[in-house]
Amino acid sequence: MARKQEVAEKLEESGVVAVLRDIPADQIVEVAEAIHEGGVTALEITADADQYAEMIAAVDDQLADTDAVVGAGTVLDVPTARNAIEAGAEFVLAPDSQEPVIEVCNDEEVVAVPGIMTPTEAVNAMNAGADMLKLFPASTVGPGHIGALHGPLGDVPVMPTGGVSVDNVADYFAAGAVAVGAGSALVNYEAIDAGDMDGVRERAREFVQAVEAARSA
Repeated sequence: MARKQEVAEKLEESGVVAVLRDIPADQIVEVAEAIHEGGVTALEITADADQYAEMIAAVDDQLADTDAVVGAGTVLDVPTARNAIEAGAEFVLAPDSQEPVIEVCNDEEVVAVPGIMTPTEAVNAMNAGADMLKLFPASTVGPGHIGALHGPLGDVPVMPTGGVSVDNVADYFAAGAVAVGAGSALVNYEAIDAGDMDGVRERAREFVQAVEAARSA
């Protein structure tokens, strides 16, 4: 099985991608490790951090012998995509959809997850070679938007992100999501500030349990 296909399948199997944003570089490894121990196997480090490439490489190295997959988020241009991939990112997410970024991911055999909202954006992204579509911000349109897209477009793989929580994650899966992205609803920033990795681990575990319950309903 090609590594790209394996990563895409892991993202769907995980059911949730943890969005790691605004986490100090000197804490990123222990935070990522705690979240993984909480049951999250897909970890996204956002590229709006100054040291994002170093952070991706460090987390990738720490979790190399586990079932984790590490990717980059908030990738807005080709140079950022290339830097992230060189650092070890195995999937690339963005809030928008840019064909050149998708092309880089395809050239490097990395999973591309561009951001979309409308049917036109969804079709253009899939035609450009996207592997999955990040519905962002999901809170703006709600779970019903996934079914609205699936109506004319078929079962395109959609990952809603932005406003997904333990309280509404079941609605997104019921609507047809293949996975969700979650930031503050999954990442316990108060615990991070306090250096409480048990708290980080527990919040992640709670979100994973909500995802598992939603998918088995």
